Amino acid sequence: MKLIIQRVSEASVTVDNSIVGEIKQGYMVLLGIHKDDTLDKCDKAIRKLLNLRLFSDEEGKMNFSVQDVQGGILLVSQFTLYGDCRKGNRPSFIEAMPPQEAEAFYNEFVARLKASYSPVAFGKFGADMQVALINSGPVTIELTVA
Repeated sequence: MKLIIQRVSEASVTVDNSIVGEIKQGYMVLLGIHKDDTLDKCDKAIRKLLNLRLFSDEEGKMNFSVQDVQGGILLVSQFTLYGDCRKGNRPSFIEAMPPQEAEAFYNEFVARLKASYSPVAFGKFGADMQVALINSGPVTIELTVA
């Protein structure tokens, strides 16, 4: 499982010209699900996500988590995080979980995140989404959960 975490001052996801999820200060998170991922990794990823210290204290050091600043989390499914471009010019996505399985996995991740933290917002699995964000810093972290 891969998470790309961007510290944002705001972010939103639009589907068919309607905003389906938006936050102010917090994390915009792209979630990639590997074909071999198991649900036990969800809790580990959520714990790490909620406790990462990416917000600055009064001295400018990253000492505050999203919980500390009461920020939002906007989660978007992103199978292309497992795109392999080593051969040819078209990415291969064979390492990503197949869509039907991935949707169930994503829905469980969403349920567990909602049970652990608020405020959270979400994209729409499998939809053509337009993602808008203002990356603060910029700060972008890749988190791989093995």
